[in-house]
Amino acid sequence: MSSASPGEGRAAVVIEDDLEIRNLVCAVLEQGGFQVSSAASGREGVEVVRDKVPTVVTLDIGLPDIDGYEVLRRLRSDSDCYVVVLSGRADEMDILTALQAGADDYVLKPFRPRELRARIDAMLRRPRRESAPPPPSAPTPAAKADKTPDTASLLRVGSLVIDGDARTATCSGIELQLTKTEFNLLHDLVRNNGAVRTKNELVRVARGKDYRGYNFVSRTDERAIEVHIANLRQKLAHGNDESTLIATVRGVGFRLMARSEDSR
Repeated sequence: MSSASPGEGRAAVVIEDDLEIRNLVCAVLEQGGFQVSSAASGREGVEVVRDKVPTVVTLDIGLPDIDGYEVLRRLRSDSDCYVVVLSGRADEMDILTALQAGADDYVLKPFRPRELRARIDAMLRRPRRESAPPPPSAPTPAAKADKTPDTASLLRVGSLVIDGDARTATCSGIELQLTKTEFNLLHDLVRNNGAVRTKNELVRVARGKDYRGYNFVSRTDERAIEVHIANLRQKLAHGNDESTLIATVRGVGFRLMARSEDSR
């Protein structure tokens, strides 16, 4: 384990067994004003995080003792730190597993140091409890999303009801347990009234309005969106089988289907 000289009082932990990559990530974080500690194994990394109580953790998946997914699960049992997974694995299942285990971001190796710095800066500008998004635009008949003056923050499509103010989504009266990103993506699809949303646009929705200074969208970013959409479909399937509500537009992105379209 190594430690950097104090920066702006923010702590970061780098869990990475490759010395060259570990030193690179430490340097990126130090330049960002972090007081950085590092670990070369999963178990050591968990202990360092518990000791340092960092704001940000970067985590490799292929560690020599326990894999990064298990490390992430252990971190999430008692830490609300931001976790960026750094991995050479681009398979959809790897991304899915990391996001489901509680990762805030997934960056594919080899990565650009400026991109990593921008992603971390963006996360720090977003509080853990994000404020509600701007009020949705007026719906059109195409998506059949209903909004009345008495329920100004509500959007309805079939049995799905989204409350933008409370940031909740219910299906057949049952609240869906959505992550922050899943809610943002679903809310965006619904309020865009059946219009096709490209993966590039949805990446920016997932990043949040405070993501500034770096606009590059990688294939990994787009695959992460595909994973989030797959998660949404699974969760919608538990509520009156609304899993077909989100349609794939091949080669472009996704759109919300009206119930009349789905029944054809």
